[in-house]
Amino acid sequence: MQLLASEEYGLRCLLQVARLQEGGTVSIPRIAAAEGLSRQYTAKLMRELRRGALVSSVRGSRGGYRLSRPAREISVWSALQVLGGEFAGERFCDCHPGQRQRCVHRGDCSLRALWGSVEAALRESLEGVSLADLERDEAAMQHWLHPETLERLSPIPNSHEELS
Repeated sequence: MQLLASEEYGLRCLLQVARLQEGGTVSIPRIAAAEGLSRQYTAKLMRELRRGALVSSVRGSRGGYRLSRPAREISVWSALQVLGGEFAGERFCDCHPGQRQRCVHRGDCSLRALWGSVEAALRESLEGVSLADLERDEAAMQHWLHPETLERLSPIPNSHEELS
C-alpha cells in the first residue's frame, strides 16, 4: 500500500501553512519552495484543501493561505479524506470487477471485510494525530508515537550502580 502523491504532498503543504502562517497567510511560492514542488501543483493542492475547508485563501499582494481552524483541530485523517478520499469506501468493489460488469464476490467477500477493518484501524489512528502533533521534529515525533522505545534504549543500571 502507498499514499497517493496528492495525499503526501497535500499534507506536507498543509503542514507548511500550519508552521509558517504566524497570524498571517502563506503564499503558494513560499509553500512550493519549502516543499520542492512546482507552483502549479502546489496551487492545485491548495485549491483542494480550500474546497475541503481545511484552509482559507486571501487574495491580493499580501494574499495566501491560512488554516481555517487551529492546527490541533485538523486531523491527518481529515486531510487525507479531502486529498484522496476513502481507503476502501462503498464503491471499492466497483473498481475491481475483473472482466465482468460487477465483482463476482459482491454477496460474500472476506477481502471486503479485511479492507473495511484496515480502514477503521487507519482512521482511528490518523484521527488521533493533528497538524499540531506533526509540527514536531522527526525524533520528537518518534518518541511521541512510540514512547516505549526510549525506555528500551535507556541503559540498564548494573548491580554496582544500584547499590550506591
